[in-house]
Amino acid sequence: MLASALCGAVAGCSTDDAGPAVPAPSGEAAEACRTLHAALPERVAGLERGEARESSPYTATWGDPAVELRCGVAKPEVLRPGSEHYNPTSDAAEVNGVSWLLEEQDDGYRFTTTERAPRVEVTVPAAYAPEIGALTDLADAVRSAVPRQAS
Repeated sequence: MLASALCGAVAGCSTDDAGPAVPAPSGEAAEACRTLHAALPERVAGLERGEARESSPYTATWGDPAVELRCGVAKPEVLRPGSEHYNPTSDAAEVNGVSWLLEEQDDGYRFTTTERAPRVEVTVPAAYAPEIGALTDLADAVRSAVPRQAS
């Protein structure tokens, strides 16, 4: 089901031509990301866990093309007041107790947790449509490792 997504800020990261940068959370955010990494399933959407481009306790992948998870990412631009693309009513879905912002991309979707800190981002290629299905396999780990954010 779709809902409005409103959330707070956490650690940032940047992107370049090689793809998204490995997040660099610190403190409690880094601890939560490491806990999440240890709790992630070996299979997501029927895909076996693989090796991320850069080995990190803040990233994980499954399959080829890869479903990619990054923990400790910045608040998406559509949720940052004052940004060019700010949209406080962006599409979101709750999957097994975890709320995700949905952003369609050229080849699939990017999902970013809302109401949790640190933020977790999952990119799912269109090859695995319906892309939102991957989130069901990640929900238990995210719910247990990544705390809800105070409103």
